[in-house]
Amino acid sequence: MWHSIEKKEVFQLLKSSENGISEHDAALRLKRYGENEIREIFRLNPFFIFLQQFKSVFIFILLFAAAFSLVIQHYIDFAVILAIVMINSFIGFFQHYKAEKTISAMKEMLVPKVRVLRNNKLSEILSSELVPGDVLFVSEGDKVMADCRLLHVNELETNEAVLTGESFPQKKTSEKLAIGVELADRENMVYMGTTIVKGNARTIVVSTGMNTEFGRIASLVQKLKIEKTPLEKKFDLFSKNVALVVVFAALITSMLGILRGEEIFDMILTGISLAVSVIPEGLPAVMAITLAFAIGRMHKHNALIRKLPAAETLGRTTVICTDKTGTLTVEQMTVTELYCNNMNFRIENNHFLSNGKRITPSRVKELMALLKIGILCNNARIERDHGVKILGDPTEKALVISADKAGLLKKEETEREPRVIEYSFSSKRKLMSIVRKTDRGLISYVKGAPDILLKKCTRELVNGRVINLTDNRKKEIHASYEEMASGALRVLGFAYKKLPSKFDQNSAENGLVFVGFQGMMDPPRKEVKSAIRDCINAGIKVKMITGDSLLTAVAVSNMIGLDGESIEEHELEKLSEEEFNDAVRDKTVFAHITPELKLRIIKQLKHQKEIVAVTGDGVNDILALKEAHIGIAMGIRGTDVARDVSDIILLDDDFSSIVKAVREGRRVYDNIKKSIKFHLSANCGELIVVLFAMLLSMPLPLLPLAILWMNLITDSLPSLAFTVEKEDSDIMKRKPKNPEETILHGIWQFIVIAGLISFLVAIGLFALFYQADLAKARTIALSVLVFCELFLAFTCRSDKPLLKIGIFSNKFLIYSVLGAFALQLIAIYTPLSAIFGFKALAIGELLVVIAASSIGLIFFETIKSIRSRN
Repeated sequence: MWHSIEKKEVFQLLKSSENGISEHDAALRLKRYGENEIREIFRLNPFFIFLQQFKSVFIFILLFAAAFSLVIQHYIDFAVILAIVMINSFIGFFQHYKAEKTISAMKEMLVPKVRVLRNNKLSEILSSELVPGDVLFVSEGDKVMADCRLLHVNELETNEAVLTGESFPQKKTSEKLAIGVELADRENMVYMGTTIVKGNARTIVVSTGMNTEFGRIASLVQKLKIEKTPLEKKFDLFSKNVALVVVFAALITSMLGILRGEEIFDMILTGISLAVSVIPEGLPAVMAITLAFAIGRMHKHNALIRKLPAAETLGRTTVICTDKTGTLTVEQMTVTELYCNNMNFRIENNHFLSNGKRITPSRVKELMALLKIGILCNNARIERDHGVKILGDPTEKALVISADKAGLLKKEETEREPRVIEYSFSSKRKLMSIVRKTDRGLISYVKGAPDILLKKCTRELVNGRVINLTDNRKKEIHASYEEMASGALRVLGFAYKKLPSKFDQNSAENGLVFVGFQGMMDPPRKEVKSAIRDCINAGIKVKMITGDSLLTAVAVSNMIGLDGESIEEHELEKLSEEEFNDAVRDKTVFAHITPELKLRIIKQLKHQKEIVAVTGDGVNDILALKEAHIGIAMGIRGTDVARDVSDIILLDDDFSSIVKAVREGRRVYDNIKKSIKFHLSANCGELIVVLFAMLLSMPLPLLPLAILWMNLITDSLPSLAFTVEKEDSDIMKRKPKNPEETILHGIWQFIVIAGLISFLVAIGLFALFYQADLAKARTIALSVLVFCELFLAFTCRSDKPLLKIGIFSNKFLIYSVLGAFALQLIAIYTPLSAIFGFKALAIGELLVVIAASSIGLIFFETIKSIRSRN
């Protein structure tokens, strides 16, 4: 409401005045309204971060198994299981905690002090002490620390991209506005978190802290429930299913043994041992380490992962909803097109082009005159302290840079032609002029809105001569302006005039000589076009959701190859629910979108079963960031509140970094599935061997302690080797995984077949030997299962033949398999054999075991080779 009432009424409602409030009144208001700060979005403390690591059903099963191992005095197994659980938990904890510490370190420092008028005296106070009713002064470079109504304005412009998504500076006024004006168009207000880019103003604070627009959106985040990632959901379901199998297997084994007259305690112990063996307890650690390694690799690509599962979820993303300003674009106004002498010029890669050919700008006098006016009618200043820094309005900075590319330096030109007087820009005139003293006398340099400036021009600079400007020629020039503007360029016109010694503003800004136009925009980042193409090839849809205008959004989308239909906020709002659903699915560019509408779009995409990643930097983005499966905040220009609710932070704010992180995410998912395939295929064989022997009243092929030993050496280092497995070469040419598929999709057939092969080989050799020598038969059966698992580790690496991906490309796997093989031999041929009930094998018997164990590897590699040829 503050924008729609007169200043006097604002003072009355806030019980304040032009002179501000008293210190006593300020103290009372501080107690009433609280400190002027945004309450930090709820973040877990270290203890709760650690507890979060134990939420998986799988972890509960393992903890139960560890506890039972302790009860039955199997201390080694207890220690191993507990160690794996703790390693998994500490990896998750330290990664999360490290990310939080990194975020804290990179928080932007807000302006600690502000200038207010209290008791008609100018004072400096902490920004946290601001209260409604304070008269606050702001000027160029300041960050606004509260929501304020403007009282007196001097050429004020603000950057409100953090709140509205609009990339162009917003010109401000102190005049009363209509009631229904949208936030982005409230020219008589400045808001917390935005920045003053030009001018200064006296304001009155109307809202502080959580009552500001910034705070209002931040508070909405508290109401959003944090959902588990798809990987967490799938792994929870997988864990529950494994739990059912484990309990069922343990009960059946124990009951069958008891029914056939075995000792009750021994059979309970066997059932528990088999259950522990079936549980792939190394898998949580493998998942955590796989994710941790991926996070390290992603960090090298400037993507900071705050939550372990987010690394994998990004690889499953089907839709990326990205904002425009700063993510797809460089967030820096840049002159890209110029018009003068009835010709168009472009600036690309710091070079000037005409008709697509590179030119030397100094050889085109009219072009140099255009650029010169751009820096002489300009208040941007250059500071050369530890490098070159240009300060001022983004538009004027762009003009200085465009001239610099042509070899025109502002400092030299302004020293050569000192300023006499400036007629500042006003929203009414839409012009700015600076009169300068030159060797040729006084010259007025003018820039402004093209249609206004053209009306004040009577002549034109063409081919080095000043000629009269006819009405028809004005129409031609105006058509050129409209053509530039249709490309989403912000266009300014430039003119000049020689003045007599006595002049006034009217004479300085009329009867001008038209020189040309400069068109500028916030250009796309160089890497974005190829990154968009990579996304399309990977089957990932990219949607631009921006607060900018439709014209600007469409122009940028065309430049970066983001093809598709576009739609604006007001059109979306008119649609029925079914039409809205269709628009969200089919449209590519969404322009002038409010935070609430962006949130609705994200919810609709999730309803369509998409895996949604959303980028954002400002408070206007945090609702969508938190609602999405993956919230991606900007590390450089992002607000603290946006980073706090995100899953991933782009340290370089570059969209192309997302695509690199997607590649790593897909690698993570592939490697986790390889590890699951490896674990379950071997464990499946163990389970079938024991159950089959029970059903046929055969002696137990595997004793409890031997089962635990096998579990220890096979489910540790070999399974960890999958964490460093390289990605397939076509990983970014595949479509995203179906969000509905289970974690066993595409691998359960392998698990069953591999388990059956291991079972047949193990039970066959056991049946061959057990009547003659039961201890040796048990040693052979267990060794077969161990060696089968080690051989299967190689074929689990890829769906491509092993010879194509390279047998030795994963050296860690080679070393871990050799290590596990050596440990099994040590257990057979040393005094350890007495502990596990093993018996030394003859060399011939050992070779038979090794040869038989390789059948699974040979079978699967043969199948893969046949498929690769077809």
